[in-house]
Amino acid sequence: MTASWTGTLAIPEPGDGIPPTAPEAIDAALATLRERAPVWIDTDVPARLALLEELVDDTLASAPAWATAAAAAKGIRSDSPLMGEDWISGPVMVLRNLRLLQRSLGQIVETGRPQPPSLEVAANGQVVARVFPSDTVDQLMFPQFTGEIRLRPDVPLDRAEARIGRIHREGTVSEPTVALVLGAGNVSSIGPMDALYELFARNRVVLLKMNPVNAHLGPHVAAAFQPLVREGFLRIVYGGAEVGRHLTDHPEVDTIHVTGSDKTYDAIVFGTGEAGARRKAAGERRLDKPVTAELGNVSPVIVVPGPWNDKDLAFHGDNIASMLVNNGGFNCIAARVVVQHRQWAKRRKLLDAVRDSLRGAEPRVPYYPGAVDRWRQFTDAHPSAEWFGDAPDDDHPDRLPFTLIPDLDAHTIDDVAFTTEAFCGVFGEVALDAPRSVADYLEAAVAFCNDTLWGTLSASLLVHPDSLKDPEIANAVERAIDRLRYGSVVVNHWSAVPYGMVSTTWGAYPGAEPTDIQSGTGVVHNTYLLEDVEKTVVRGPFRPPMKPVWFHTHRGAAKLAPKLARLVATGERRQVPGILWQAVRG
Repeated sequence: MTASWTGTLAIPEPGDGIPPTAPEAIDAALATLRERAPVWIDTDVPARLALLEELVDDTLASAPAWATAAAAAKGIRSDSPLMGEDWISGPVMVLRNLRLLQRSLGQIVETGRPQPPSLEVAANGQVVARVFPSDTVDQLMFPQFTGEIRLRPDVPLDRAEARIGRIHREGTVSEPTVALVLGAGNVSSIGPMDALYELFARNRVVLLKMNPVNAHLGPHVAAAFQPLVREGFLRIVYGGAEVGRHLTDHPEVDTIHVTGSDKTYDAIVFGTGEAGARRKAAGERRLDKPVTAELGNVSPVIVVPGPWNDKDLAFHGDNIASMLVNNGGFNCIAARVVVQHRQWAKRRKLLDAVRDSLRGAEPRVPYYPGAVDRWRQFTDAHPSAEWFGDAPDDDHPDRLPFTLIPDLDAHTIDDVAFTTEAFCGVFGEVALDAPRSVADYLEAAVAFCNDTLWGTLSASLLVHPDSLKDPEIANAVERAIDRLRYGSVVVNHWSAVPYGMVSTTWGAYPGAEPTDIQSGTGVVHNTYLLEDVEKTVVRGPFRPPMKPVWFHTHRGAAKLAPKLARLVATGERRQVPGILWQAVRG
């Protein structure tokens, strides 16, 4: 069955939660921000560093209640290892963002600009900034992982150096600006971190609208960010689409950043209904305000054939399954299509390893609105879909099985699994023919991902180190990394890893037109404050010495996550041995 549309399927608003903020309260919040915008611009780097220190303390203090509330709303049992999930994707990420911003601003005070571990010209002439690992703790916690930001090919080194962190340099002129951040409803760190980027990378005061799905976390974010609220640099409001329209059209809002679906972006930029469709078709924007966005993605996982043994297959069965299972599949970078070489003898064994992992996954409550309807659209389209758990019924509407659709047809380019983001616990597998060589397969895989799959946010490649000993395959892998049109490309791990690194950029591949926005425009995180970004590339070991904490099979994540929060907040290295011991036990 083919798709009726592309992008992210419709997501209804929840019917309860924190009441919408009244229009007069919104007007008052924006008036305060307008008044304080010049003050923020005049706040020097030492004063911003002091604010960041306060923010670290308050976020750490708010973390237990924040993470507990997030997990409870998703139906996670208090004794489940999954309790670690919302610690890590919430306050731990925010704490890391704050500390990395502190580092960059401290380097501006000391040297005049942020100092990534390296900023140099690669052999192809492209400027590359190595941004991970940035210290000994990174090396200990993520051994053999590296992260780099590649700038656009036409950017020379002297321009890169001149523009890095420039808004904080003496003599730089910024206009007082009020930014609207429309927060995401799935991962609780997204809205706060988007707000931090507007404040510290773009020099704008922020009105953050919480998404109705996780509006219950707004008070926890407000407590964590109390120093910014106190100074009038941040305001938090609540409401759904109606409040969103009031805000996007408000004359006191200068710029907009949204994390959500392409349909939300279209509604903001072109409008809704027939009039919106006509504007989009004609390329006529409804608003002339700048709009940046991080949207959905049909995220691919490209498997490179190689001499995988049984342990390799088991590890990457968990690896691939975890890319779907995390957060119940309600992630814009959940794995959606596993791409394999039809001629690889171990293709079926890898699929069996994924199935084994899914069978052991803890059932999840489909907390995100409309999940059951979206799941049914995919399973109705693909009767061969395999369920790992019980399907919803009238007596049990609050259950949803993780679902694999194997053997998708690569030639059916308008298949719903290729064109549409399910935003629930569904993914598929497709095999590509390339009988002559692995290099030919990689060429075909890149073309398939770039030209058939919807979205430009992130992609993964899994490649055995022994495969890279073959120069032809090694060259083909590097060509694939270069040519994949995604904002992040990750080798051997989930393509969400750059989101968690924070020093890397997070956002779509540049160049999307507003009329075909795909995964969005602009970047966030990027704590070294680089400009002119093309993509982030992260590489990790094929089988790391410690089980990644984001694996759904990690038994100690709930105990490990609060310790990670304290380590990130305090930097106390004496905590590292205990954390490593817990991590190794996995």
